[in-house]
Amino acid sequence: MAATFHVKVLTAEGQLYESDRAEFVVVPSADGEMGVLDRHVPLVALLKPGPMTVTEEGGDEDVLYVSGGFADISRDAEDRTTVTVLADSGERAHDIDEAAAEESRRRAQEMLAGKLSAEDYAEAAGMLERSVGRIRVAEISRRRRASRGERAMR
Repeated sequence: MAATFHVKVLTAEGQLYESDRAEFVVVPSADGEMGVLDRHVPLVALLKPGPMTVTEEGGDEDVLYVSGGFADISRDAEDRTTVTVLADSGERAHDIDEAAAEESRRRAQEMLAGKLSAEDYAEAAGMLERSVGRIRVAEISRRRRASRGERAMR
């Protein structure tokens, strides 16, 4: 049995996620996906929009979307690993409205196809990145639910 550690995800809206049973966490760092196990070296990482997964004791897995921010991997007073994510925004995979995310992606692509000021271009590019990330997280969650259903039927 792997050692467990504490994970908390905070957004401007409040606490999105918390668990004391995490065995493995993957965050979308600016330098690529970063996996965290117990006893990980302390660090602070810049996050990009994308999927964050938390595998808990017993194999349960939670998938979240984070739209950027920071991940702080540290140790508490008892020298236990803690992962705190301060995200610009985020949501759990099962709460994502895939149709709305797809519509947002389409609108962003249309905006980017036109003539835009540098400011409007940056805003449209950010909208596209967020919507694609949300769609990706929803698809990951849907595939994992389907594979769990197939295993349960065997």
